[in-house]
Amino acid sequence: MPASATDTTPSPRSTGDLRAGAPAEVARICADLLRIDTTNRGEGDAEGERAAAEYVAELLADAGAEPVVVESAPGRASTLVRIAGTDPSSPPFLIHGHLDVVPAVASDWKVPPFSGAVEDGCVWGRGAVDMKGSLAMTLAVVRQRLREDRRTRGDLVLAFLADEECTGAFGSRHVVTEHAGWFDGVTEAISESGGYSVTAPAGERIYPVAVGERSTAWMRLTARGTAGHGSKPNPDNAVAELAHAISRLASYEWPVRLTPAVRALLAGLGDVLGEPVDHDRLDAEAARLGQIGKLFAGTVRNSANPTRLDAGYKVNVIPGSATAQVDGRYLPGLGEEFLATVDRLLGPRITREFINHEEALAGDPSGPMFTALADALRAEDEAARPVPYLMAGGTDGKSFARLGIRSFGFAPLLLPPDLDYQAMFHGVDERVPVAGLEFGTRVLDRFLDTR
Repeated sequence: MPASATDTTPSPRSTGDLRAGAPAEVARICADLLRIDTTNRGEGDAEGERAAAEYVAELLADAGAEPVVVESAPGRASTLVRIAGTDPSSPPFLIHGHLDVVPAVASDWKVPPFSGAVEDGCVWGRGAVDMKGSLAMTLAVVRQRLREDRRTRGDLVLAFLADEECTGAFGSRHVVTEHAGWFDGVTEAISESGGYSVTAPAGERIYPVAVGERSTAWMRLTARGTAGHGSKPNPDNAVAELAHAISRLASYEWPVRLTPAVRALLAGLGDVLGEPVDHDRLDAEAARLGQIGKLFAGTVRNSANPTRLDAGYKVNVIPGSATAQVDGRYLPGLGEEFLATVDRLLGPRITREFINHEEALAGDPSGPMFTALADALRAEDEAARPVPYLMAGGTDGKSFARLGIRSFGFAPLLLPPDLDYQAMFHGVDERVPVAGLEFGTRVLDRFLDTR
């Protein structure tokens, strides 16, 4: 284990009316969730989602809610609940999150990745960051509010989902098509990947709140050629053709394209730092600013990263085809430009098909929802400087957008300045500070008071 994260955890604003229940149990719930191995390897290969969905349902039912576990396929389960509000005329609100996690190689970790160990002030395990810590905060807060009979004005809808770490076909896509009635009237939601603190040099804490996200454009590329003996010349070699195309794609420098959400982020960072972020040298600025720079490094341009290659079956046989997979992401409004560039770089002999394609979600950095989220953060941390940002990756928010629901990335955490939280998404030694989780429950509780 690394040095204790609690030694450098900043102190939030002291408040006199905090409810002890949710902060007291959030770490336990997080650890319990982490002990349920919900690894999603993709292509239908997953485990543990049913067990996690049932655990969530039991916690909610114990507090008086009436959750329902729904399956899209054997074992691929999600939990849904709708808690009546106090004012039928007020709009309902959604909190959604995913139960599944990416694989973890135990030998790479300092602690077993599915142990849910609580050490050095942190809860450790695959999914602590992405996103069982966030689920634990939601569960702890909602349980406490139910016990105290403190309802939101509008209905509160919760969705704990399978399969986010693949295409969402067994999770969010399934529920928005087969169980859409649960979300009637919902127009706004919160979920993962935002609301955590990044400490600026002068001590202010930047809290990025996600207002949109890049697309998901996962592609399978195929080259076809003439099969033959590996010892003979073959100008129609599919492996070579694919390798050249992948090299062109991987080495291409995508141009900078600043969307409104990214411009708003850069302006907000400039205000906090006391100097503008130089738009003419954003890569250098991202490197200079460290963790702060990571907030925009992946969202100032499109990207297409090769991730898998597959060809052949024997060293002395030239195969007739070769395939690759590419993780493509483009910014809002730039889909046509992105795909035209990809096709030009690949060339006419490479065919392209989508494994998963979902449009980017354009971010609106203004409006009452962002204000309410920012106010909840500032109420618990007087050094908080909330800023809007665009997520580089994707979430189940894309599925809910099909129902007209706009999702914000908001899983509030107060973090030690030296903890590289962003590096732990899909990384090793994933962990979340207990104090950060406790802070998050207080912020989330305050925010729900406004719904």
